Amino acid sequence: MSAPAVHQAASLLLYYPDQEWPRRLELIADRLRTVRHPAARPLLRFCERAAPIPVLEAAAHYTDVFDRTHRRTLHLTYYTDGDTRRRGGALAALREVYRAAGWEPDPAELPDYLPLVLEFAARCPRAGSKLLRGHRAAVELLRLALEDRGTHYAEVLDAVSATLPGPRPADRAAARRLARTGPPSEHVGLEPFAARPPS
Repeated sequence: MSAPAVHQAASLLLYYPDQEWPRRLELIADRLRTVRHPAARPLLRFCERAAPIPVLEAAAHYTDVFDRTHRRTLHLTYYTDGDTRRRGGALAALREVYRAAGWEPDPAELPDYLPLVLEFAARCPRAGSKLLRGHRAAVELLRLALEDRGTHYAEVLDAVSATLPGPRPADRAAARRLARTGPPSEHVGLEPFAARPPS
């Protein structure tokens, strides 16, 4: 049962670094040293690399990595559904999974927020692992994007990936396709606002 501990640690490490960040890193590292799972190692490396970074610098780095581009978003359904109506259905389906398991996540977050999904996987391992496997291509794409960015957050995604079955060829193909094209988009109801020729 060490995968849930990895998922919980990864969840906490993917939240925004606040004033409690140094203490959080210390507690997580202490816990991970008792976890017998290969995925604990990249998380420990992350903690060691992140510990000496001042909180303000860590927060700025987090914002730069995750908040300035959709290609490194922590919202999993964005990779497959983008800004389309289909994404609303995907988010509703996630809420139903949580509800069926008797778990009420933080209503301030969208249900596809990766730290939230990882917390669910830690609390409800069977349903949560199935959920993560269903978003395997998005997890892989985010992992690759973080590697390309050269950020130590890639090690957190390495750990998450290590708890899942190896990426199937279909997952790799889906990740490559998403990396090439970006998430889908649609323009709904914009016709009245289209530019009109001058009269």
